[in-house]
Amino acid sequence: MPVYRAVVEYDGTAFCGLQFQPEVRTVAGELERALSLLFGEPVKISSAGRTDAGVHASGQVVSFRTERAFPDGRLGLALNGNLPLDVSVRRVDEVAEGFSARFDAVERTYEYRILNRTLPSARERRFSHHVHRPFDLDLARRAAADLLGEHDFVAFCGLLPAHGGTIRTVHAVGIDRARDLITVRIAGRGFLHRMVRISVGTLIEIATGRRPPDDIPAILASKDRRRAGYTAPASGLCLVGVRYPDFDSETS
Repeated sequence: MPVYRAVVEYDGTAFCGLQFQPEVRTVAGELERALSLLFGEPVKISSAGRTDAGVHASGQVVSFRTERAFPDGRLGLALNGNLPLDVSVRRVDEVAEGFSARFDAVERTYEYRILNRTLPSARERRFSHHVHRPFDLDLARRAAADLLGEHDFVAFCGLLPAHGGTIRTVHAVGIDRARDLITVRIAGRGFLHRMVRISVGTLIEIATGRRPPDDIPAILASKDRRRAGYTAPASGLCLVGVRYPDFDSETS
């Protein structure tokens, strides 16, 4: 039984998230529909990150198992020919038995785009969050350093996980600016529900002077969602890469 790994891109605007839901349009629903059609059998996927409604991806990774193999080198072309324009695969590989896009991942990297200027942008509205207040980059960077390392991130969590705890480790946080566009890049092994968007909302409040610059340690210690900042909109968030011991979807 062949096992495949695919790198997937999507514009999440018109999707109700990645995870399959029978009554609404999802990324998994479109992928599984196309795969089932091509292989002539029901095919279910496992994903590296269960992105929410409106969240985008340029380096999502999914894995799936089939009863038969597809002709070499043709699965990606065939899949894209049966997928809608707002989701596509950019690489498909047959991998070793037992590979899991979710459980074998060692790091996931997200980027959040902030359009920081007085007036909004029609072109950027689907892929960024408009913040009109002046944004202090140095304040945001100093505050972001307090997110690094292993912490109980329950105060930065939307819905609590059904299984496991709320301890997570953030490997890196970078914040850069190119003209009006600020990019917050966060990497870690795994994240809680809406953890990245709540972290970004909190950093925005700090950088725009609405919250003390040293507030994050107190928020973490409180373990109270009400102490953290707002949940930044889904439109600005993109899963850009998933790293495995021998593969990185961002660079491959």
